[in-house]
Amino acid sequence: METHGKITQKEVVAIIPARISSERLPGKLLLEAGGKPLIVHTLEAVRGSKRVSRIIVAVDDPRLKNAVSEAGGEAVMTSPSHRSGSDRIAEVASKLDGDPIIVNVQGDEPMISHLVIDAAVDALIADEGADIATTCEPIHDARDVLSPDVVKVVIDAAGRAIYFSRSPVPYPRDAARLHGSLETALESDPDLCAGFRKHTGLYVFRKRALMIFTGLEPVDSETAERLEQLRAIENGMRIRVVEVAESSIGIDTKSDLERFREMLRARESGQAAV
Repeated sequence: METHGKITQKEVVAIIPARISSERLPGKLLLEAGGKPLIVHTLEAVRGSKRVSRIIVAVDDPRLKNAVSEAGGEAVMTSPSHRSGSDRIAEVASKLDGDPIIVNVQGDEPMISHLVIDAAVDALIADEGADIATTCEPIHDARDVLSPDVVKVVIDAAGRAIYFSRSPVPYPRDAARLHGSLETALESDPDLCAGFRKHTGLYVFRKRALMIFTGLEPVDSETAERLEQLRAIENGMRIRVVEVAESSIGIDTKSDLERFREMLRARESGQAAV
């Protein structure tokens, strides 16, 4: 097996879950930007990783499989009934030999940096007591602190996740009391944003941990927050969190897609994207 760098001899397999349906942007992974389907852009982004030795796109529709194959990628059909991307990648991972590191990259993350992937892989391998690794970014905008669409993560002194929430956690009680509300506190003291971390959607699993995780029943906090990683925490699984500087924006809406297209056009013309 080919290895990259000195950190690991483990096989690292990236599995990209890709389903055809999407509530807010139907068929989005087949929508084109820069002459390529969105799923192909994500595939090409992952190809930049120095740690990943194999990439598999786990699809639920022949059209997605064809798009990946035409781009020279490896795609496998999976069940259309999976309730989450983790379940979809587990179907593929269960058929892999040995205990490789499994990287879960969302199909609608065409801007993900290979540096983020490699940092998360390295963090999991370096932390032998961790089952899963994930990434976070600093928050600079008060709107992100308050938005339920931006998931916040609380991290302990060892760099492992304590909790994930759509609410502003950890809640700055004294500042909120002083200013009358959290919203006012954030407006009056923008430095409060530094106390929050935005969780991003990249996960890296040890294969055995992935199989255990997807075999667990959902927990109440997961159902309430709509965050499946809380199932792992409540069942005693350890999640290593690494902070990264590179941002990645998922394509969820038509405006997200148009922004990505504009970035591609700016890149082709040699201009900085807005």
